[in-house]
Amino acid sequence: MIVRTLDEITGTERDVEPENKQWRSKRIVLGNDKVGFSVHETVLQPGTINDFWYANHIEAVFITEGEGELYDKDNDVTYQLKPGSIYVLNGNEKHQLRPETLMKTVCVFNPPVTGREVHDENGVYPLIVED
Repeated sequence: MIVRTLDEITGTERDVEPENKQWRSKRIVLGNDKVGFSVHETVLQPGTINDFWYANHIEAVFITEGEGELYDKDNDVTYQLKPGSIYVLNGNEKHQLRPETLMKTVCVFNPPVTGREVHDENGVYPLIVED
C-alpha cells in the first residue's frame, strides 16, 4: 500500500517547477512505484500559455480548481475548463492550456513517468521506462 501527502512531496525531487514558473507539478505516484500509471497534482499560473505534446504517453487531466481553456492544436478546437472538467489525450494531441485563474489539476499518465522527464522544445516528455 502506498500512502503519501502533498506536504511530504513539497520541496523534494518529486516537486517540479520549470524556470519560467508557469506551472508546478507534484508527482505523487511515479513509475518506480510499480502500479502502471503516475499521478501528479499540477498547478498552472493564470494568464500563462502552456504548450504540451505527450507523444509517448496518454494523459488524463481532471480540473479541481480554477478556469481556463484547452486548445486542441491538432483539431483546431477550443474547450472551456472548470472544476469538474476532465480531458483525456487519448490521441496524443498537441495542446495548449490557457488558465484564466489559478488552475489546479490532477493528472494521470500511462505509461507512468519516472519523474526524470523534462519537456523538450515541442513540449514532449521522452519515454523513460523503470527497470
